[in-house]
Amino acid sequence: MHSQNKFNHNTKIVGILGHPIKHSYSPLMHNIAFELSNLNYIYLPFDVPLNSLRDSLKGIIALGIKGFNVTLPLKEKIIPLLKDISDEASMIGSVNTVLNDDGVLRGYNTDVLGIIESLNPYKDYLQGANVSIIGAGGAARSVIYALIRNFKIDKINIINRTEQIAESLKEYFASKMLFNNIKAYQLVPPDVVKILKDSQLIVNTTPIGMNPEIDDSATTIPESFVKDQIVFDVVYTPVKTKFLKLAEQQGAKTITGLSMFVEQGARSFEMWTGEKMQTDKVLRALEFYLNN
Repeated sequence: MHSQNKFNHNTKIVGILGHPIKHSYSPLMHNIAFELSNLNYIYLPFDVPLNSLRDSLKGIIALGIKGFNVTLPLKEKIIPLLKDISDEASMIGSVNTVLNDDGVLRGYNTDVLGIIESLNPYKDYLQGANVSIIGAGGAARSVIYALIRNFKIDKINIINRTEQIAESLKEYFASKMLFNNIKAYQLVPPDVVKILKDSQLIVNTTPIGMNPEIDDSATTIPESFVKDQIVFDVVYTPVKTKFLKLAEQQGAKTITGLSMFVEQGARSFEMWTGEKMQTDKVLRALEFYLNN
């Protein structure tokens, strides 16, 4: 790899803004993807505290940076600073991808596409389904939006440690998307076993079970899962969480957070470069990296 002469004055820069930023796997993913597609791009992490956000955006425009991802704690705070934002970003209240369109910053939420792509193989099965979402933060909003917009599901259960927040999310989607078949519950594992068991799809949108807390799971009760159910965890470090391992032992089909991570990344990649990401190869490279 002759990388010393790879970057020149034509190299386009993209990156990710957040604080802290060192935990992000986005630079690894996108730089692998640029390498595979032989594109003259580089993806850099930018550690941007909230109080520097406005100035950073001016700098990005001045430097002609092509676009960037946005992570915590900036996904909501960036919205008023952007020229325009997509319907889904506005509905979810969170932006994770920005395109610099000749000095005009436009915000999108590609998490929704990552979720849709991950669930698409099960589209028929999800028709009329009863779905349980664990968590009520930004990722939960994206999942609920994707399910209501793209899948003909029947019912959503929002299960959260603070029932109040689940309740307000329920109200939000009832008023914004006119979807009324939502129930809110508190995450008390013994009490929610029956709700989880009766769901065709369970999605964990919380960080429970993420490195280094790999022995944690939103439920540790095997009976929460049943055969042929679909169980999806947005956590991707480790790739196979305890939550997914338990589900697999009960015969459920599982979707890893890594597949969603790559699919949402692929959409950002395409917005910036106009090219399709080689998602299968990128996914394999990341799996290899994260499992070793």
